[in-house]
Amino acid sequence: MVAMWLVHIGQKLLLWGALSALSLAGVTVVLSLLQILASSGRKWLHMRSIPTIEDKAYPLVGHSLILKPDGAGFFQQLIEYTERYRHLPLFTLWLGPIPLLPMYNTEVAEAILSNSRQIDKSYLYKFLEPWLGLGLLTSTGSKWRSRRKMLTPTFHFTILEDFLDIMNEQANILINKFEKHVNGEAFNCFVYIALCALDIICETAMGKNIGAQTNDDSEYVRAVYRMSDIIHRRMKTPWLWLDYLFLMFKEGREHKRTLQIVHTFTNNVINERAKELERAKEHRRDDGETTTSRKKRRAFLDLLLNVADDEGRKLSHDDIREEVDTFMFEGHDTTSSAMNWSLYLLGCYPEVQKKLDNELDEVFGKSDRPCTLEDLKKLKYLECVIKETLRLFPPVPFFARHINEDCNIVGYNIAKGSQALIIPYSLHRDPRHFPDPEEFRPERFFPENSMGRHAYAYLPFSAGPRNCIGQKFAIMEEKAVLSCILRHFWVECNQKREELGLVGELILRPSNGIWIKLKRRNANEP
Repeated sequence: MVAMWLVHIGQKLLLWGALSALSLAGVTVVLSLLQILASSGRKWLHMRSIPTIEDKAYPLVGHSLILKPDGAGFFQQLIEYTERYRHLPLFTLWLGPIPLLPMYNTEVAEAILSNSRQIDKSYLYKFLEPWLGLGLLTSTGSKWRSRRKMLTPTFHFTILEDFLDIMNEQANILINKFEKHVNGEAFNCFVYIALCALDIICETAMGKNIGAQTNDDSEYVRAVYRMSDIIHRRMKTPWLWLDYLFLMFKEGREHKRTLQIVHTFTNNVINERAKELERAKEHRRDDGETTTSRKKRRAFLDLLLNVADDEGRKLSHDDIREEVDTFMFEGHDTTSSAMNWSLYLLGCYPEVQKKLDNELDEVFGKSDRPCTLEDLKKLKYLECVIKETLRLFPPVPFFARHINEDCNIVGYNIAKGSQALIIPYSLHRDPRHFPDPEEFRPERFFPENSMGRHAYAYLPFSAGPRNCIGQKFAIMEEKAVLSCILRHFWVECNQKREELGLVGELILRPSNGIWIKLKRRNANEP
């Protein structure tokens, strides 16, 4: 009897405890929501003079319910807003309780990007942190300044020159893949270029040849692509922002599994490379060879394993993984996108391709030798082609900053905690700086035509203190691979721009692919 009574009491206590926990959780949620509403209200009052889009915003979710869920729809929606409000310097779009300020005006972008106090990346970048940690892309303050200073020398052109052999080798593999399409039907070149760029970044960043061009079923390759897709969906879906809610959804569980794949791969490569370097040091000590008597191809990872700050402190294993993962993330899809868009535009504009054809003849003649650094310096028109491509189709269609203090921009009060969304895709189409902005005219970037152009009118690599540290690497890779392709083939493309299905997620992609035809170069002069 006593035992039954004790069991009954125990059950009552458990029920009371459960109800108390639920009540406490409920109170916590209510208080959090009230805090969010209060913060949102303060921002709205501070910024009420800034025009907002005509579509209705709702408490807590803002305009999220009217935003298109798919990458193509969302991007087109955002671009339509910037065109509709181009007569205004900026407008407000509420992403949940957070005001988002799309910026497509040169003077407005300059006010943010040139300000050394406004260097914090947007709140939305926190969703990259599980993958990239607090590396160069996501860190801020003193850590970012220290890391940037430490890593800048590793992107010096003399060091990048070591990577040119890798770029040439992988470009030649791509050429062999393209050979089967010569004089054939139009084919989607996007994946071919992407896998070539992935092989280049893996070998230059980690010293690891993963053979993506010959084995596109790599688990790591699939994981990198899937991580990008999941993160972009989470960024524009406020109800997935809280970690414990995110993990309740399918995307959250898949994110966890995918994260383990990419980190395991990177960790294993770092450990292997560190052991190789240590064995190489031991070997030199044992046989008396100098460090220069046996030259080994260096990777970005090797530089990270040896780099140190002003006080002589080396990067930890986790620090190195942050930067390697960041380099993989930032240096693969971006260059792939730029090279694909270049082929698309050259195929659509044969008169531009013919001018480039002449330049290639001047530099290489009929030789198919690997290109050198001196060759790349001579390819001035190719560089203009790449720059004009980056204007029309910037690989990073938008990037964001966290406004860390109340400020005034072009006469408008901006509240602390707002998110500035700089949109190069729209900014590059300002007719004040680029007349007939939809036309593909590489001559815009001849030195004489660039003089006097506003420094913030062209932002494919951002600008100001947080500009892209790898832009020299990107241009070098794009020139090397494109020059190799165009020395072998003549490209044709009949795809209209409205048929591309632009998807502006983390990277600007064509949802319908890029379909080109290849002919043997010089076999049939246009």
